[in-house]
Amino acid sequence: MSRALRRLRTLPIRTRLSLLVAAAVAFAVAAVSVTCWFLVQGKLYEQLNDDLRQAVRTKPGQWVELQRALTDCTTSPQDPGPFRNLYTQIVKADGTPCVTADSIGAIKVTQSDKDVIRDGSASEGVIHNSTTEDGTPVRVITVPQLAQNAGTGQQSYVAITIGVSLEGTHATLSDLALILLLVSGVGVVGAGAAGLAVARAGLRPVDKLTEAVEHVARTEDLGIRIPVEDDAEDEIARLSRSFNSMTSSLASSHELQQQLIADAGHELRTPLTSLRTNIELLTRSEETGRPLPEADRKALLASVKAQMTELAALIGDLQELSRPQGQRGERVQVVSLTDTVEAALRRVRLRGPELTIGADLRPWYVRAEPTALERAVVNILDNAVKFSPADGTIEVALADGVLTVRDHGPGIAADELPYVFDRFWRSPSARALPGSGLGLSIVARTVEQAGGQVALTRAEDGGTVATVRLPGAPTPPPETP
Repeated sequence: MSRALRRLRTLPIRTRLSLLVAAAVAFAVAAVSVTCWFLVQGKLYEQLNDDLRQAVRTKPGQWVELQRALTDCTTSPQDPGPFRNLYTQIVKADGTPCVTADSIGAIKVTQSDKDVIRDGSASEGVIHNSTTEDGTPVRVITVPQLAQNAGTGQQSYVAITIGVSLEGTHATLSDLALILLLVSGVGVVGAGAAGLAVARAGLRPVDKLTEAVEHVARTEDLGIRIPVEDDAEDEIARLSRSFNSMTSSLASSHELQQQLIADAGHELRTPLTSLRTNIELLTRSEETGRPLPEADRKALLASVKAQMTELAALIGDLQELSRPQGQRGERVQVVSLTDTVEAALRRVRLRGPELTIGADLRPWYVRAEPTALERAVVNILDNAVKFSPADGTIEVALADGVLTVRDHGPGIAADELPYVFDRFWRSPSARALPGSGLGLSIVARTVEQAGGQVALTRAEDGGTVATVRLPGAPTPPPETP
């Protein structure tokens, strides 16, 4: 059985569907055929029973030959009378059959007949199957009858037995069984063919989907799409739409990946070129034995250090952006946004000691990655420090889950606002400033992962306002035991 199941699983799905449909139809047809056969058999036997009861009621002479039959008993059939299709006989109390003159044969006496004589109470008679002396199957009714012996004058019960041949009934049932078998066979074959046709038609979209997947695996072409009717809502249509959506997402992700690689290569080229130039100058100075002036040497080393720092920051930003968004796991926890902002302020004040940074922070708790959230806040504050004038002021506020950072720098042009969160995008006026153009992209991604929103707007009297909205509560949730 298990081997057959394993072989069935190796068959194509359309073949399995056809076999399943044929098996289901075969079971249904078999159940209907068997039920029909038994119903017809019951009806035929019921008709025979009615005929036997009618024969008992209409027997000529009301069995006036009963006394003669008991006196002159014979076990062999006589010349039949008008009822040529009946077996009739009388069974004595000792089980001896007496065939009547109009019987077409003798019936074997069974225990049921003897029981009827012994009880003498089955006035309606007992109907059962039996056989004749020559083996012909018959349907028999046995009725008790009180008779008087002509010689002794004693009364005793005997049984009157009337039977009708079952050969015609059995032939009819055999013909019916043959017809039902043929019809069932034709039905099963037709169902199998119809199931195969339906499976082919129903699985045609799956074939197209399979071809599309194989094409993508073979060519890595993510631009392929499966046509789907707009009003189609079945499982195949949903699967096709899901595949189209998946390939679109993969194509977009692949395009973003290629763009990230190209942009990263472009951003890395400048500091690497500058590093190589500075290192070559230092190396040539050492090789030629002509040392550089001390001031120039210190400037070169400071430039190398700054470029190394910029490269390290760029690599860190790239690592953060390359991490899949779904890989958050157990690192997500309840975080105090107030403490996160205070920690970020301590770091940023060291980078802009000449600036005045004021903060008004109210308690607020969110679900996020602590390290990523602090980095995002630091990036926003760094952006404000970078564009603030000397001795400028930065205003930081946190209330009801809304963090605002306001600087008084030159602000962002209105036509540049749609691009500020794009990777590697930098304002033309900020190209000379340090940075990779990835800070705000990291901010947008972190805030989005925490379920919030971030926006940059121009302040009315100059400068930029960064607004971060994060869902949470002013108090931490109770700890679960």
